[in-house]
Amino acid sequence: MIADLKPYPAYKDSGVEWLGEVPAHWTVTTLGHIGQIFKGNGGSKEDEVSSGIPCVRYGDLYTKYEFFIRKTGAFVSPEQASAYTPIRYGDVLFAASGETIEDIGRSAVNLIETDACCGGDILVLRPAIEVIPHFLGFVADAPASRHQKACVGRGFTVAHIYGSELKRLALPLPPLPEQVAIVRFLDYVDQRIRRSIRARKRRIELLEEYKQALIHEAVTGRIDVRTGKPYPAYKDSGVEWLGEVPEHWEVVQLARCIDRIDQGWSPVAAEGKIDEIQWVVLTLSAVRRGRFDSGAVKPIPTGSSIPPGIELSNGDLLITRSNTLDRVGDVCIAEGVRPRTILCDLVYRLRLRNILIDARFLMELLLSRVGRNQIEQSAQGSSGTMPKISQQRMRSWRIPLPTLVEQQSVAAWLDDNLGTIDTAITATQREITLLNELRTRLISDVVTGKLDVREVAARLPEEDEEPEPLDGIEDDLVAEKPADGPNRDSEEARA
Repeated sequence: MIADLKPYPAYKDSGVEWLGEVPAHWTVTTLGHIGQIFKGNGGSKEDEVSSGIPCVRYGDLYTKYEFFIRKTGAFVSPEQASAYTPIRYGDVLFAASGETIEDIGRSAVNLIETDACCGGDILVLRPAIEVIPHFLGFVADAPASRHQKACVGRGFTVAHIYGSELKRLALPLPPLPEQVAIVRFLDYVDQRIRRSIRARKRRIELLEEYKQALIHEAVTGRIDVRTGKPYPAYKDSGVEWLGEVPEHWEVVQLARCIDRIDQGWSPVAAEGKIDEIQWVVLTLSAVRRGRFDSGAVKPIPTGSSIPPGIELSNGDLLITRSNTLDRVGDVCIAEGVRPRTILCDLVYRLRLRNILIDARFLMELLLSRVGRNQIEQSAQGSSGTMPKISQQRMRSWRIPLPTLVEQQSVAAWLDDNLGTIDTAITATQREITLLNELRTRLISDVVTGKLDVREVAARLPEEDEEPEPLDGIEDDLVAEKPADGPNRDSEEARA
């Protein structure tokens, strides 16, 4: 079907560099000619209730919606809603600020047919001409539109966009029947791409579950990896969540296997390119679920006095001291370390007693369900702060301890068996990336008139079902970024 698409028979210069040519019968207009742009106002998250008037917050617009807002994750009471800006079906909401220039102006069209409202730091476009809302949702956040928004953004630490600039944003506008055809085609194709992406994400979930099951069996002694069978005899570990362990294994506190724990430093990072001889500090994102990113560093200003004893080395076992609950206690082994790299203060380095414990075995143990259970129970944090793990709590973790030879056998067995799974996961993630790229390119080419979908759209069957959410958007409203937008004061920003 996509292969049947062809360009329009005739084009004209749009007069806008980033749009290029558009179909000869289309018009090019600006947001200011489409309708009125005004600023949203509202209270804070403290106003939220479990049900009531749907409320679109800046953080959700910035992080969670894509093209459309069909439902919200936030509600305010009818009384509180009077302090917010009411929005109508067909209004387009733009994020008035962003973490980077490229992120500002993220937008989505409101498709909620009941009463709804929005909070502050949002710009609202209310169309005054007849336009298909779904088309406006697609075109207002297409790559050509995002580029124009980035060009007029201001600021460095936090970027802003203003209504006076946003109203000059140029959009291609086909006739209404053609807008309907475009939306029909994109909804149909987008639904199928979403399903394909969801199927691949489910495949990754199953592979990850299988991977976790293998790790758990190996590091807790459910099987002897040397024989592929259970051990001959087991004993009660004395730890409820661990259950039985092989009879000759010990269960010890982690403190017994550690010589010392080092905590890093949090310098004020420098800007610009990193020189070869310049000191750099590791960032929190360098440590992620068994993988080390040697490039996740920030430069330290030249001439800074570097504390002794925190330079990183290959083979160091690293654990994040503070992060979100599902990421605190992330662990990896440092590999490919850049010279003059130091720990940041959000990461611990464990100096192990190598005659007792193998670093790879310990890493896999801490990544297993047994390890994560202890880590998440140990994490502490007050409201509004990221959970942290103290050295004292870390030292008290209980771990099953086979002989060093067995630990090394477990590490080697996991290398052999997890490699195939990781390869399959990486290949599936690549497929998802390519599908997303296809989706983005197709939407862009269709809404800017590079491809004519009228004939194909006319042949499509009727579909009553609502498009599935992508990446949890408008479903469970889960996003990586905080619910109130970019985390401008996060601890990682200090590293």
